[in-house]
Amino acid sequence: MDLMFPKKTAKKKRRKMHRESILHRKDGTCYLCIALHGDYRLHKDLHRHHIFGGSNRSLSEAYGLAVYLCLEHHEFGPEAVHNNAEVAEILHRIGQEAFEKTYPDTEFLSLFGKNYL
Repeated sequence: MDLMFPKKTAKKKRRKMHRESILHRKDGTCYLCIALHGDYRLHKDLHRHHIFGGSNRSLSEAYGLAVYLCLEHHEFGPEAVHNNAEVAEILHRIGQEAFEKTYPDTEFLSLFGKNYL
């Protein structure tokens, strides 16, 4: 029996492929644990953090400006990048320096609209 108005089959949402980070590879370590404390412990759970968020998130993705962070440094601890402006600023500076080394022919300021150095 055919339906008069057949159901449409939902298309699967295509996931974007994340470009590999130019700063940090996903090896179980937290970028900020290493940078701030020299702690190379392996973490079970890591979150990918785009260094430049908001309207620049897609640019962060396109140029590989992301790091892997433990939960404490990403969302919940006192040094969490989403709760601590100083730590976020450190990552912005590191991200800009890495961008300028990796893409010397591309002007950071014209793309991201701010100089963090």
